[in-house]
Amino acid sequence: MGETIPTWKPTCNPSVSVRLSGRKTSSDGGAFLLREVMDRSGICEQLGQQLQDHRDPSKVRHSLTSQLRTLIIQHAQGWDDLSDTQLLGEDPVFQLACSDQRSSTPLTQQRPSQPTLSRLLNLLAQDANRAVLHDGLLDLAMWRLSSMRAGKPLPSITLDVDGLPIETFGNQAGTGYNRYVGCTHYSPLVASIAETGDMVGGLLREGNSGNAAQADQWIPGLVQRIRQTTGAHVQVRFDSGFTGGRTLSALDAENIPFVGRIASNAVLDRMAQPYLKRPAGRPPQQLREWCHEFYYKAESWEQHRRIVLVVSERPDDLFLHHFFLVTSLDSKDWHGHEVLSLYRKRGKAEGHMGELKDTLNVHLSSTCRGASTVQDMMGRNQVNLLLDLYAYQLMHCLRVLMEYITHQGWSLRKVREQILKIAATVAVHARRIQVHIGRAGNKWWPVLLRHLSWLHQAPT
Repeated sequence: MGETIPTWKPTCNPSVSVRLSGRKTSSDGGAFLLREVMDRSGICEQLGQQLQDHRDPSKVRHSLTSQLRTLIIQHAQGWDDLSDTQLLGEDPVFQLACSDQRSSTPLTQQRPSQPTLSRLLNLLAQDANRAVLHDGLLDLAMWRLSSMRAGKPLPSITLDVDGLPIETFGNQAGTGYNRYVGCTHYSPLVASIAETGDMVGGLLREGNSGNAAQADQWIPGLVQRIRQTTGAHVQVRFDSGFTGGRTLSALDAENIPFVGRIASNAVLDRMAQPYLKRPAGRPPQQLREWCHEFYYKAESWEQHRRIVLVVSERPDDLFLHHFFLVTSLDSKDWHGHEVLSLYRKRGKAEGHMGELKDTLNVHLSSTCRGASTVQDMMGRNQVNLLLDLYAYQLMHCLRVLMEYITHQGWSLRKVREQILKIAATVAVHARRIQVHIGRAGNKWWPVLLRHLSWLHQAPT
């Protein structure tokens, strides 16, 4: 590390000489954009005020806010391993983008080390701090939703809840083998908004947890927090894993409307049988679909519930396809086809969660250390999950802004490759700092910088 190498000439072109340089260069110029989004949202300042920090102030070298920025921005830029911090120790862009200090001071200060950030994870894993971090993610998502609407919140929100299996390796605390998934994994719950792509919450669960484990407490708490924060009308959407009596009763108790798919069984199939017939006459060229409604009570339910039976034709299939939805939406306002249309938008949520796992390489790798308990390690991994969701939200904010500007769809990977991973050279003259962005930034940076003001500044 740090040694010099002789000049190297690639065989493809002997006229080229390659050598190490002491110049202040970086491959992560987009970290400044991520810092701008964080500052406009006010999220780091909010977390800095609410998190409990029991360190001796006289011995603190790195503030909580600077360490949080370090972890979140590194995750967003693709540096997802804590050991990457040492490699980026003298990266000038990270020095400037993550620091609390102004002027050229950050360029002369050491960045948080890997052991320092590991201790931060232990601090954030405390029960009170995990709750603050979880609420902060929701606040960041709500700010993102209102930021391009002059600070006005959405009047109605549909919350999508689903599991997000995360494969693990080795003997990690709390993991379990799942035959359906086919691997050893953690089984987090993730709450998102399919229509907008925002992630609003995450709950780490042990790998052998049932589909709806802890959902009866977590979902109502999340909905209540959204209602208090925004005043929005909130309804919940999920798949058949969450339609057990315990979860539905908890939603009913808090007056939370829901729609979810319910697995078929002999009783439901028998009730559906009269509707599984095509109307008389020649069928039209386009495929048809019908919605029928009735009430049904499963063994685990305390009451009869409204069922929407969806019957549809499929190409080259003599038999009609059918499935069932259960909902508490008012039948006067939500007819069967409207309930079906609302449920089908859930597919976007699955796409966004797949993008989260792919682009941010979500992995929970804290292993048992010494006397650490299962709860300690689960706490650290819960923090890691939330930090990945924070990084997603920052990237998603830039993604949505670019979609507004270009009127084209953007993936998170495209945001990282074409906007965030841009070369930058830092030059200091008389305590003034100039950052020169590489030519690859010419395509999107100018138009993006002109429209950053569209992101509404959060009230302080």
